Order: sequence, then C-alpha cells, then structure tokens
Amino acid sequence: MIKNCILIFFLLAGSSVYAQLNVTIQWQPIKPGKEGDTIYYQPERKLDWPDFKGRPVAASPAAAITESGFGYKMSVQSRNKRTNIVITVFCYFNKQHSWVKEDMDNYYALLHEQHHYDITYINACLFVQKLKEARFNSGNYNYLVQKIHDESFNALDKMQGEYDGETSNGRINRKQKAWNKKIDRQLEALVTN
Repeated sequence: MIKNCILIFFLLAGSSVYAQLNVTIQWQPIKPGKEGDTIYYQPERKLDWPDFKGRPVAASPAAAITESGFGYKMSVQSRNKRTNIVITVFCYFNKQHSWVKEDMDNYYALLHEQHHYDITYINACLFVQKLKEARFNSGNYNYLVQKIHDESFNALDKMQGEYDGETSNGRINRKQKAWNKKIDRQLEALVTN
C-alpha cells in the first residue's frame, strides 16, 4: 500500500512539473534596415556576390566559401511557481567570413553557395521541429535543448559534407543539378508544412 501511495505521489508531482512549465519556440524577429556583418535567413532574400566580404584563401581549392550557421537564445523566467522558457532560433550568414575568388563570381557558383546557406536553414528548421516535439520538464530542458542542438548541428555538418563531396564543390554539373532539385524540394516542403 505504501508503494502505491509513493507511486501516486510521484505521478502527481511529475504532472504538476509539466503543468508549471511553458515552452515557446520562435524564430528571431528580423529588423528591416542595415544588416551589418550578418544576414539572417529569409526565404525571399537570396545571397548576392557583394554579400561575400571576406578575403579569399588563395590555397583553397574552393571558388567561394559560405560561412553560415544556426543557433538559439534561451530565456527562462520563473514566477509564482510557473516557469516560462522562450527559445529563439536564428539562421545566419556571416559576410566577413564568406568570400569569393576573383573571376569566380558567376551565377553557377553563386547558386552553389546559396544552397549551402539553404542547407543551413533546412537543418535549422529541423532543429525547431525537434524542439517542438521534445518533452521538456523543469529538470531536463537545459540538457535537452543543448542535446537537440548538437544533434542538429552534426546533421548540418554531415549534409554540407555530402553536398560538397557529391558535387565536388559544384564541379560535377549533373550532381549539382540533382542537389539543386533536392534542396529546392526540401525548401518547398518547409513552406507547405
């Protein structure tokens, strides 16, 4: 009988923990105006060569490099035994660390670089989806958010590596066309979901 009472107590205590935790997941609001060194992903805003402000690495076999990534900010407020967590996700392009070699700034290379940025956005969206599916409680949210971020970032690195590997950094035209279609389909699926 005592075991049953203890079990009921823990079930009730556990359910009250879930009831007292509110998690909001949102995209970082983008302010209109000057963007500085960072461009935050917007589907309608495509990269252009003037965005690539970094100094090219002469020894690199690449014609251009896109420095992009995603991250999050988390704020936690507790009041009256209620905890509100807001996770703000952002996907960015760093102008100062992105570059293009002289005479390599053609449309074909730009599309390859745009798709690197699109791959980052796709994986950022998957990160958001995993956050929305997570079962957070007051004891695990910190660990779980970081774990999901690390898993999503590893998936991003893997996809970026496959993209450059299979296309030989965009040099294999037929593979590049296949990846263009694959990425466009994934982006389209994000819009319709």
